[in-house]
Amino acid sequence: EEDFEIIDKKQLPDAAELRNEEKAKPEEARWSAPILSLAKKASENLALSYGSALKSASLVGLVSKPGSSDSPAKTSTRCHTMEERANLMNMMKLSIKILIQSALSLGRTLDSDFPPLQQFFVVLEHCLKHGLKVKKTFIGQNKSFFGPLELVEKLCPEASDIATSVKNLPELKTAVGRGRAWLYLALMQKKLADYLKVLLDHKHLLSEFYEPDALMMEEEGAVIVGLLVGLNVIDANLCLKGEDLDSQVGVIDFSLYLKETQDSDGKQDGGITAVLDQKHYVEELNRHLSCTVADLQNKIDCLEKTNSKLQEELAAATDRIGSLQEEQQQLKQQNELIRERSEKSVEVTKEDTKVELDTYKQSHQGLDEMYSDVWKQLKEEKKIRLELEKELELQIGMKTEMEIAMKLLEKDTHEKQDTLVALRQQLEEVKAINLQMFHKSQNAECSLQQKTEAISSFEGKTNEMMSSMKQMEERLQQAEKAKQAAEERCNKMKQELAGRLDSCRQQMAQLDSKCATLEKELKSEKEQRQNLQKELHQEKDATTLLKTELQQMEGLKKELRKLQDEKQELKKVHEEQEQALQEMGLHLSQSKLKMEDIKEVNKALKGHTWLKDDEATHCKQCKKEFSISRRKHHCRNCGDIFCNTCSSNELALPSYPKPVRVCDNCHTLLLQQCSSNSS
Repeated sequence: EEDFEIIDKKQLPDAAELRNEEKAKPEEARWSAPILSLAKKASENLALSYGSALKSASLVGLVSKPGSSDSPAKTSTRCHTMEERANLMNMMKLSIKILIQSALSLGRTLDSDFPPLQQFFVVLEHCLKHGLKVKKTFIGQNKSFFGPLELVEKLCPEASDIATSVKNLPELKTAVGRGRAWLYLALMQKKLADYLKVLLDHKHLLSEFYEPDALMMEEEGAVIVGLLVGLNVIDANLCLKGEDLDSQVGVIDFSLYLKETQDSDGKQDGGITAVLDQKHYVEELNRHLSCTVADLQNKIDCLEKTNSKLQEELAAATDRIGSLQEEQQQLKQQNELIRERSEKSVEVTKEDTKVELDTYKQSHQGLDEMYSDVWKQLKEEKKIRLELEKELELQIGMKTEMEIAMKLLEKDTHEKQDTLVALRQQLEEVKAINLQMFHKSQNAECSLQQKTEAISSFEGKTNEMMSSMKQMEERLQQAEKAKQAAEERCNKMKQELAGRLDSCRQQMAQLDSKCATLEKELKSEKEQRQNLQKELHQEKDATTLLKTELQQMEGLKKELRKLQDEKQELKKVHEEQEQALQEMGLHLSQSKLKMEDIKEVNKALKGHTWLKDDEATHCKQCKKEFSISRRKHHCRNCGDIFCNTCSSNELALPSYPKPVRVCDNCHTLLLQQCSSNSS
């Protein structure tokens, strides 16, 4: 809680004296200057609370009252805070009133050394410090009003310039100094009321910095913001570099707010004030017009820059579209060539593979047929061999029975058995050769036919052997009867068997030679099969390469589709840019027309001057003469004098915060400007 320092308590006047002094003061003509009329209205509204503020500041807020023992502590603190808020609000009203009156009487821009301005900042600082929460840090407790002011930068982007300039000042080392510099800069920009109004609109953010019963959280804060709007009339030029804002002591000097006995306002001439008011009015009007012209010129420059950029982008886009079209044509030609090559190669490979498959199938069928024929022949040979073995066993039995009778025949039979074993071995070798021939050769049919002929000759021989054995059995039966005939017959048989053995040996040699030729043919067939397998592998590799080329062709087709989509998108962008350029041309033509209208209005307004009451005797519009019933009224826009019927309209002008009187012509012109700006 902060207390105000009283300089001289005896000089505080009563409320009745202050009212009498206000009544005795001569009123100035409100029509003479709109800025003075606004300040006068504010002073009249604040005059009633002038004495009560000083009295309450001296008796209630600045002198500590002893609390009653019966009331609780909470009610006493609430009453105390309410009294503090009322005192601060009243002091704020007084400081704003004195500042406006002194600034208007001075008639120039205010410096930082101006006492009413210094006291205004002190009172405003006390208002912002009321109800601040104490933040604990590592260094100690911190209580500064710069924290809530930093929120304005986030809520209002226009305040970023103030925040950056305050942070860049090297002389400011404390938060209090930064807050004072922020207030100075906001007042110079004439946006102090706007920034504080933005803060009050977001009270949920202010609750982090202020107590619930603080001045900025209650209705008094909104009232103070409304009073600060009147300070937009004042021009201030404050220098922040040479001042020590960190170590300034915020003490309120009540001597500035005490009324002097002599009324200085009555001595001032009305003509000087009227001239000053007219000067301020014209300056404000020129400033507004220059701002509007500068804004329009900036808009035109921006539109020209954007137009040039769009034209450059259009040219670049058209160049890119042309290059993409050329690339697309080249890719199409390459794709057609690749397609033709791939189709030709695929057709050739398909024909070759079909021919090779047909030859392979035919060779496979021939081999299957030969295999089945050889297998059947082998089964027949096995059956024949089994029969021969049985017959040989019978012959061996017969030989054992005939050992006593025929020793010579035993020798012959032993030799026959050896030849039979050799024949068996030869037959087994022939089986193996036949199996190999089934797996390996195409010309096995000739060799198999020869084998069949040999086998048929063998069958004939075996049949002959069977017949000879039967004859031998008959002879053996007759041997007992006639040994001599048997011996002769045995000799004949020996001779016959020797000839037959020689013929068998010759046939076996022929079979060996045929087997060798068959083995050579099988080797050649193996080599041919290996070559065919290699060719098949090569063809498989070629097919895989063709498949990869086909996949690449599909990828190229996808890329072509993507390029076509991009082309369509670029066409759409091109059309949109053309439409945007057309719209920009329309906007430029409209803005040029608006500029010409504004220039005409500016030329018309530059010729306007604030007419004096003595110069005008008739209404400018209806040409009626002024009288007691028909009074004179100034138009706040053009400065001419009209009657009440011709100037009954009211509009808000840039130099006036509230709606003011305007003539009919200015009313229509301003409405047209507003409608054109809004469109």
